[in-house]
Amino acid sequence: MRVSPSLSSALLAASLGTLLALCGLPLGWSALSFLPLAALLAFAAQGRSARNVAGRAFWAGTAYSAVHLWWLTTFLGKLFGFSPAGVLAFALFALEGGFLAGMAWLVGRLFRSAGARVWGLAGGWVVLEWLRFLGPPAFPWPTLGYTLLPTPAIQIADLGGVLLGSVLVAATAAALACFVGATFGGTLQQQGSGWGRRRPLLLMAAAWALAFAYGLTRTAGSGPETPMLLLRTTIDSFGRASRQLTAQEQFDLQADLTRANRRPEEIVVWSESSIGDPSLLPAVPAAGIYGVSQMEPRRNSVRTWDGGRVTSETDKARPVPFGEYFPFRQALAPAWSLIERSIGVSLESVPPAKVISPLELNGVQYGAYVCYDSVFPWVARVLVGKGAQVLVNVSNDGWYDGWGVQQHFMMGRVRAIETRRYVVRSVNEGIAAEINDLGQPVQTLASGQGVLHARPLRLTGQTLFVRVGDGLALGLAALMLIFAGMLDRRSRRTL
Repeated sequence: MRVSPSLSSALLAASLGTLLALCGLPLGWSALSFLPLAALLAFAAQGRSARNVAGRAFWAGTAYSAVHLWWLTTFLGKLFGFSPAGVLAFALFALEGGFLAGMAWLVGRLFRSAGARVWGLAGGWVVLEWLRFLGPPAFPWPTLGYTLLPTPAIQIADLGGVLLGSVLVAATAAALACFVGATFGGTLQQQGSGWGRRRPLLLMAAAWALAFAYGLTRTAGSGPETPMLLLRTTIDSFGRASRQLTAQEQFDLQADLTRANRRPEEIVVWSESSIGDPSLLPAVPAAGIYGVSQMEPRRNSVRTWDGGRVTSETDKARPVPFGEYFPFRQALAPAWSLIERSIGVSLESVPPAKVISPLELNGVQYGAYVCYDSVFPWVARVLVGKGAQVLVNVSNDGWYDGWGVQQHFMMGRVRAIETRRYVVRSVNEGIAAEINDLGQPVQTLASGQGVLHARPLRLTGQTLFVRVGDGLALGLAALMLIFAGMLDRRSRRTL
């Protein structure tokens, strides 16, 4: 049986996207992600037209998302109480592939030579990742920079955030693709032996050496300790959502766990939505930081309680698309109504925080953020910029499965590096942890019900990333696009 060229092209693109996803978190060889990415950039760049480039990017991006986020199929099956409903996740996978295809089509239109397209796709990939941090439906989960986490190079995140890591990976992949193409011939071959061939690869080798040297010379900060009690509970999130577990029962479980383990000097941290009825807050067993949810009006918040009153509070900055935020609610009202009847829960959107500020308790400034907020670097950045000394991530990871739990935890570690702050996590399911300012877990609790006695350090000062955000990474991405234009003009002159 003969396979059509278009089908074989789609299969090869999907295979390359799969290989790239298999170099993502939580797999230990993730730092090799530039190898499959180089092959993917080279293959997409050699499309005969902008449409071919976009098509190859679509299939690669869809497969990349599907493998990296396969756990979403299980989540949707549980949410709807019907396992085959997990197939709905493929709509998201295709949407992510569509975004990549749109960027690739634009690159295919702007640049004619394959070498220029490789650099255009690399720079465009970084810009696309940045765009995924923005807007209500933002979903920045599979970001290339996280693949550096097993290496010292991830420490450059305090200079330009996780996106600077994406620049390092994407630029290395582009340089490698052009070097191999120029060395062995083919449509990626550039005229001469200069910037189109060896020098970019040598430049990226130097960049890796500098990144490793920078990472290996970072040292942990010093400051006063803050004794904290972190909880890990094992409450069935789906049972709670369907009213099988009352707010009082959930409260009592956590209160008993706290009373049995708390030391006198410790403040307590409970997970996201650990208090399902705000009227229960005065009954908490100790001063601390509590995740509070309420229905009227709808809120998902974190509040500090000093033993007699709420001293400060903040709301979730980024509600989860299709979980807490339901786009096109009016236009798709019949569909949303059908889903509500199927799961027995009213799907009302949670409004995002209007202002993000640290919480104050006993003179300490805590940068508290809720669950999904931890994958948005700008949330922790804003909190530290306003004086947060310790970052506190309250989370309900009971919604995740498999890789999702580990990915969420590992991405959250990078927030510690970007801001040079300790991060503590109190969770339902998931991984409770104390993480130092180098992003290294000091202690973790990944299974069962229990507590951690954490002593994070209160740190001050601001990293370059806190001061300038993604500016450095975006500037370097722009340089990749400018370099692509230079290569394309050179190619046109030689024709």
